Amino acid sequence: MSFDMTEILEKLKEIMHFVVFDVGGSNFTVLTLLYLLFASLLLVWGTRKLSGILDKYILGRRISERGTRLAIVSIIKYIILVAGFIFIFDSAGFNLGAFSWLLGALGVGLGFGLQNITSNFVSGIIILFERPIKVGDRIQVGGVSGDVVEISMRSTTIVTNDNISVIVPNNEFINGNVTNWSHNDRRVRFHYPVGVAYKEDPARVKEIVLGVAKKHPGVLQTPPPDFWFVEYGDNALNFELVVWTSSYIQKPVVLKSELYYEIFKEFSHHGIEIPFPQRDIHIRTQGNS
Repeated sequence: MSFDMTEILEKLKEIMHFVVFDVGGSNFTVLTLLYLLFASLLLVWGTRKLSGILDKYILGRRISERGTRLAIVSIIKYIILVAGFIFIFDSAGFNLGAFSWLLGALGVGLGFGLQNITSNFVSGIIILFERPIKVGDRIQVGGVSGDVVEISMRSTTIVTNDNISVIVPNNEFINGNVTNWSHNDRRVRFHYPVGVAYKEDPARVKEIVLGVAKKHPGVLQTPPPDFWFVEYGDNALNFELVVWTSSYIQKPVVLKSELYYEIFKEFSHHGIEIPFPQRDIHIRTQGNS
C-alpha cells in the first residue's frame, strides 16, 4: 500500500486551514488555534522566567527590600502579559475592534455578576501601587495574624505562626481595618503585665525585671526596655514590662513566655512574692434577745 505524500500534505493543509468560526470577518482556523495556544504558553513561560531574572539578578542588586522588588516585578509582569496577548491576537489577524460586542457583554457581566472579582482585582492594583502592605510584612486583618508571603491580583496569602496559609481577598485590605506591625520598620513594642505583693519594694522589683529583659537576646537595647508602675491593684502592685523587639514580631507570646520564665526564677531567687487573689470574710453573729 503506497502513500501519496503530496496528497497527505494537501489533506493536512486543508485541516489546518479549516475555519472553525468567523468573527467580524476574521477566520478562526485550526492553524490559528494552534498558533494562539503555542504563543500563549510561550508568553506565560517567558514572563515567569523574565520575572525571576528581574527579581534575582537585576532588581535584587539595586533594591534590598523584597516586598518592593516583588511589587515592581508583579506590575511589569502584568503589563507584559496584557501587551503580549494583544500582540498575539493582532499577529493572528484578528481585528480587536470586532470583539467590542464581547467586551461590552463582559462589562455588563462584571458590573452585575462579577462585582467581587472586579473589586478584588482593582484592590490588588491599589495594593501594588500604594503598598499599604508588602511581602514580608507582619499584619493582622479580620482576626487573622501572620506574614504576607504573596500578593496576587485577586488575593493575598498570609502564613500564620502555625504554618497555615490563609487566602484573604484583596478588598479586605482596602475596605477594612488592617494592622501592619512592620509598615515603617521591623521594630515593635510589647507590653507584658507583672504583679507583686504590696510588701515588696517597687525599685527592687524594677531592677530585677529590667535585668532579666536586658539579658534576653530578643530584646532590643535601643530603645531600652522600661518598667512602668501602672496601678495599685486590689491584691497587688501592678507593673508593665515594656520591651522593643525586631526578631519576635511573629511570636510575641514566645517572647512573653521566655521572659516570664526568667522573671519567675529571679523572683524566687530574691524572695519576691507573686500575689494571688485574696478575700477577707467577716462573720457577724447576732445573739438571742
